[in-house]
Amino acid sequence: MDSINSAILLIDSYFGSSPWFPALLLGTGIFFTIYLKFPQIIFFNRAWKILFSGNKYKDNKGETTPFQALSTALSGTVGTGNIGGVAMAIFIGGPAALFWMWITAFLGMTTKYVEVSLAHKYRISLDDGSIAGGPMYYMQNGLKSKWLGIIFAFCLLVTTFGSGMMPQIDNISSTLFSSFSIPNLTTSIVMTILVGLVIIGGLKRIASVAASIVPTMAAIYFIGALSVIFYNYENILPTFQMIFSDIFTGTSVVGGFLGASIATAFNYGVARGLYSNEAGQGSAPIAHATSKTKESIEEGFVSILEPFIDTIVICTLTGLVILSSGAWIEKYENKFERTTFFILEGSFDETDSEELIDFFQGNNNSINLHSGEINIKSGRVEGNYTFINNRSFAEDILIYENENPFNGEIIVKDGLVSSNVDIFGKSLVKSAVLTSKAFNKGFFGDYGEYIVTLGLLLFAFSTVVSWSYYGDRCTIYLFGKKYVFLYRIVYMSAFFIVGTGWIDTEIIWNFALITVAAAALPNLIAIFLLSKEMRTLQDNYTQEREN
Repeated sequence: MDSINSAILLIDSYFGSSPWFPALLLGTGIFFTIYLKFPQIIFFNRAWKILFSGNKYKDNKGETTPFQALSTALSGTVGTGNIGGVAMAIFIGGPAALFWMWITAFLGMTTKYVEVSLAHKYRISLDDGSIAGGPMYYMQNGLKSKWLGIIFAFCLLVTTFGSGMMPQIDNISSTLFSSFSIPNLTTSIVMTILVGLVIIGGLKRIASVAASIVPTMAAIYFIGALSVIFYNYENILPTFQMIFSDIFTGTSVVGGFLGASIATAFNYGVARGLYSNEAGQGSAPIAHATSKTKESIEEGFVSILEPFIDTIVICTLTGLVILSSGAWIEKYENKFERTTFFILEGSFDETDSEELIDFFQGNNNSINLHSGEINIKSGRVEGNYTFINNRSFAEDILIYENENPFNGEIIVKDGLVSSNVDIFGKSLVKSAVLTSKAFNKGFFGDYGEYIVTLGLLLFAFSTVVSWSYYGDRCTIYLFGKKYVFLYRIVYMSAFFIVGTGWIDTEIIWNFALITVAAAALPNLIAIFLLSKEMRTLQDNYTQEREN
C-alpha cells in the first residue's frame, strides 16, 4: 500500500496537484466568463424558469426533463465531495481553501454552461433510440477530432472508478462503521446489491431515482448544517474573517492544526472545488445531453445552477459547520491508517510547525524518518520518538494485535510501520469523519453525526449510480454497446472490493484527484477550441429573443 500511495503522489505532483492544473482550470473559467459576458449572472434567473417548465418540453427530442437531467447531473456531483471533500480541503489547506472552492464554483458555472450547451448540440441518437452525448461527441463532430474524443472517453471511463465510485463507497463504509459499528464487508455487500438493482434499469430509472433523492437529501443536510452553524452563532463572523484573512497569509498553527501555506490552500481548494462540482471535467454534459430542452443553450442555462447548488450552497454549509464548530483543530480518538501515520526520530512540537509543513511538502530533509525496531510494552511505545498522524502530532498511542495490547518489537521502515499491527490514538481526523465530528457540535448533540451518515449514504449512493451511466456512455463510444454489461460487472466488482476497506482512504482520494485532472485536460482544450461556436450560439439566442 505504501509504495502504491507513493507512486500515486508522485504522479499527482506533476499532474492533479501541480500548479499548472488549477491555473488551466481557473484560466478557462475566467476566459469564458469575460468572453461570454458573465453568463452565470445574466442567465441565472432564466435557468430557474426553464428548470421548472418541464411540461413545456415534454414533446421534444430527448429522454429526460430539464429537472431530471439536472438532478441526474447533481446526483453525480453532490456526493462525498460535499461532505468528505470539503473536509479534506480544510484539513490540508486550512480555512482559505473554502474561498478557492467558491472561486472555482463561480467560474465553473460558466465552464459548465459551455460544455453542456455544446454537448446538447452535438448529441446523437443510437440505434435503440436512446440519446448519447458528451464531450467525446463535440470533439468528434465539432472539432472533427475523433482521436481526442477517444482519449477523453478513456480518461473519463477510468474516472468513473477513480472519483465517481471509489471515494463514495469508502466514505459510506467508514462512516457507517464509525456511527453504527457496521462491518465494512456487510456495508459493501448490501450497497453493491442496491446499486446493481438501479443501474440495470438504465437512464430512466437512474433519472427517476435521482429526481427523488437529490431534493430529499439536500433538505435533510441543509437543516442539519444550519443547526450546527446557528448553535455556534458566535463563531460565524470570526469564521468568515479567518477564511478571508488566511487567503493572503496562509494558516498558522492553531489547536492540533500545524498550519498551511497560501499555495496549499489554493491548490487543494481548486482541486476539491473541481472534484465537488466537476465543472470542466466533462461528466455532467453526458447527463444534460439527454434533456428534452429544445434549445441547446437553454440546457446550458440550467447547468449554471449545478456548481451554484453543489459548491456555493452545499459545500459552503459543510465548510461553515467544520470551521464554526472548531472540529477541524481538535484531536479525536481514531484508528490510524498506514499511509497517514509515520514516526520521526527525536522530539518535535508545535514550535517546529514550519519545518514540518516543509517536510509534508517534501522540501525539508533535516527531519529524519525512523527506521529500525521499536519496543512495545503492553501496547505502549518505549523510547523517544515523535508520532505524526493526519498531519498532526499524535497522542496516547496504543498498539494492538488481534484486538489485544501488543508486546514485542515492531518494524519501522522510513517512518512507516511494516509490522501487521493496529495503531490507535488521538489526532486530527479528516474527510467524512471530520464532518461527522463537526455535526455533533450542534443542537442535535451526538446524534448530529447520524445526519451526516444519512446524507452521505444518499449522496454517495446517487453519485455511484449516476457515474455508472457515464461509464456506460464511454464504453459505448469506445467499444460498442455489447460491452456495457461487462463494464457494469467490473464497476460493481471494484465497488465491492473498495467497500470492504481493503484500500486506504488516502490512496483513494489521491487517485481520485489524478483521474479528475486526466479527464478535464482534453475537455478544457476542446471547449476552448470551440469558443467561437459557443459565442455564436449565445449571440443567436439572445438576438432571437430581442427581435
